[in-house]
Amino acid sequence: MADNLVIGWTLVLLGFVSGLFLGLHFHEDAWMGGYGSFPRRLIRLGHIALVALGMVNVLFAVSVDGSALSDRWRQSASWLFITGGFAMPLCCILTARFPRARACFVVPVIALICAAAIMAIGSVVS
Repeated sequence: MADNLVIGWTLVLLGFVSGLFLGLHFHEDAWMGGYGSFPRRLIRLGHIALVALGMVNVLFAVSVDGSALSDRWRQSASWLFITGGFAMPLCCILTARFPRARACFVVPVIALICAAAIMAIGSVVS
């Protein structure tokens, strides 16, 4: 699916750019509360999620045609991967700033689990 390919590479690009920003401050021991602080860990997780979930979207785009999924299921998996790709880093950023926002992680986690399950089933059936 073309949307996942473009969005996937866009997420990877955003991950690299955010890594550049983080890299400008990594040498500052106290930045964002120190290396092991909750906010700094979550921001790092969000940065990695951008790259990793971007690649998951690219992988989906290049592999979905080999599945036995109907167009309806392909579209569902596509939107679920896109949702997870954007929602996971967003939840990381929100939770870094507002720790009580951690409940928002249910959205990307469920979206990604459902998308992966759809693809797993579609790959077995094909």
